Amino acid sequence: MSFDNVLKFMVEADPQAFVDWLRPNSGDSSWELLNTELKLEPIRADTVFFLQGAGRILHLEFQTEPQSKPAIPLRMLDYWVRLHRQYGCGIEQVVIYLKRTGSPLVFEDRFQFERTVHSYRVIRLWEVEASLFLHQPFLLPLAVLAKSSEPEGLLANVARRVDIIEDRAERNNVAACLQLLAGINFEKSLINLYLREEVMQESVVYQSIVAESMRKGEQQGLERGLQLGLQRGEQQGESTLILRILTRRFGVLPNSLVERVRQLGTIQLESLGEALLDFGQLSEVEDWLGEIDHG
Repeated sequence: MSFDNVLKFMVEADPQAFVDWLRPNSGDSSWELLNTELKLEPIRADTVFFLQGAGRILHLEFQTEPQSKPAIPLRMLDYWVRLHRQYGCGIEQVVIYLKRTGSPLVFEDRFQFERTVHSYRVIRLWEVEASLFLHQPFLLPLAVLAKSSEPEGLLANVARRVDIIEDRAERNNVAACLQLLAGINFEKSLINLYLREEVMQESVVYQSIVAESMRKGEQQGLERGLQLGLQRGEQQGESTLILRILTRRFGVLPNSLVERVRQLGTIQLESLGEALLDFGQLSEVEDWLGEIDHG
């Protein structure tokens, strides 16, 4: 089973918690979720968002198993090239391995072939202190995959912390993510001792899974059901990022141009994102939009 969608839900539910964990003391306090489907031969990154203060992209890939086709180093290079081509800014990449393994593949942190070298950051969760994840609700599910001398005691501790989250909807969603991720390290019978099934069933994550499972079958429903709650705001984030880049290059934009960009569809925004890298003046942007209007 793929856990990508569970982790994607957690990151998009509270991106700031993940930014604070992965970029401590950076001061990044604003971000925009970006479209994770990169162009060319379609591939989908796990999570991509724009750090407004730093002016760069943070790209996360979650891996349960170290084996991948293509291999992780080549995939990370491929993601970087596509992201940089589309957005033209700095990119910080992090591969997060979830399941303990002795495979040497989880220690690889770069692609190297002849004169081409591309590096990225690697985190093996079982080497990270669990205490780092105990203070933010949507980081709590990661704690049960982290370093611990008493795994069962840690699971019980995390379950208690989830149980006292005041907001009911947030509590239910965190509990659902926790129950799914805990299955990587723990037997279902043990998980059920500490997590109440009825709490999980009230979460939007669980309900999406069940609804889609009834229509497409259990395995397909799990993956697609989670996506229903995850794919939100992509078009708005894309247009906002493009407007930010245009403003940085050409200064204050006319209101009419801003509105025209905000009305573009996702495919048109992606095309503009590529085209704007070649624009030298604002009139070229207006000409491009004029061609779209009359296309």
